[in-house]
Amino acid sequence: MTRYREICTDLAHRIVAGTIHPGDELPGIRDLAREWQTTASTVSRAQRRLADAGVLELADRRRARVSPGAALAARRFLHVDSVLTVAGSDDPALDLLTGALDGRLSVITREGSVAGLSAVRQGHADGAAIHLLHHTGVYNAPFALGMLRGLEPHLIHLWRREQGLIVPPGNPRGITGIADLAAHRVAFRRPGTGTRILLDRLLLAAGHDPDDLRGPQVGSHLEVALAVATGTVHAGLGVRSAAADLDLEFIPLTWEDFDLGLAGHALDSAAHLIAALRTPALRGRISALGGYDTSRSGDVTKLSGPGQGRTRREAGAP
Repeated sequence: MTRYREICTDLAHRIVAGTIHPGDELPGIRDLAREWQTTASTVSRAQRRLADAGVLELADRRRARVSPGAALAARRFLHVDSVLTVAGSDDPALDLLTGALDGRLSVITREGSVAGLSAVRQGHADGAAIHLLHHTGVYNAPFALGMLRGLEPHLIHLWRREQGLIVPPGNPRGITGIADLAAHRVAFRRPGTGTRILLDRLLLAAGHDPDDLRGPQVGSHLEVALAVATGTVHAGLGVRSAAADLDLEFIPLTWEDFDLGLAGHALDSAAHLIAALRTPALRGRISALGGYDTSRSGDVTKLSGPGQGRTRREAGAP
C-alpha cells in the first residue's frame, strides 16, 4: 500500500514540476516496476488511481499517457485535503463557490479588496478576492503586483460582474445615474472596498465630491440592497444580483473583473477552486444569479513587472 501511494505521488510531482508533460507516454509497466523496484501489479494499480483522478489516460494495449489537464489534476491529487483561505471583497457568488468546494474553501473575512491583499501579504490568508480599478483602467493586476511584490503574484479569474445603482421598484425619485446621487440619501461601502473606490471614482468623474454623500456605511452588497428595500436610503451602488434578490430596480453602470489575488506558493491549495470554476455546472449557477459573466472563470495569470499588468496565461499552468 505504501509503495503504491509513493508511485502515485512521485508521478504527480513530476507532472507538476513539468518534467513530464501532457501528452507524454509513460514507459511500460514492467520498466516502471524495475525503476521503482516493485511489482507490475503495484504500478498498474497506481496508474489506475491516477487515471481516476484525471492525471493519466489509460487504454487497452497502450501505455499510459499523461492527460491534457494533468497539471491541474496532479495538483488536486497531491493536495486533496488542503483548504484555501480567502479574505477580501464581498460577492454573493462566493457562497456558491464555497458550497461547490465542500469544505476546501474558507472565506475568513469580507472587509474589502485592499484588506484582503494585506491579509495575503501578512500571511493571514492564501488569497484575496479583489475588484480594484487602477487609474490606467486596468482591474486588479497593478494592485496585486504592487502589494504582493516578491511573492510571485498570480490572479485567478473568478468572474466578471455588473455593478450599478440599486433603487426602489419604479425608481420613484427618477435616478438615472451617478450624477443624481448628490441630491439623495445613499448607502455606501467602507473605504478600501472595491465598490467604494469605484463609487468615488464615478462621483469625481461626474464632478461631485464623494465626501458630500449623505447616508449610512454598510458592509455588503446585500446590506446595500436591504437599505434601499427598507427605505433607509434612496439608492446605493451594488451588484445586479443583490438587487434581483430583493426585487429592486437596477441601473447598470459598468462591468468589472472579480479576481483572486494570491502568491505563487498558494496555487497548489487553489487547484480545487480552479477546477470547480471551469465546470459548466458551477458556471451556470453563478450566471443564473444575474449580472455575471463566467466565460473566463478559472483562468490563471502570472503577473510580471511594473506597468505590464497581466501576462499571458502561464504555459503549463493549472
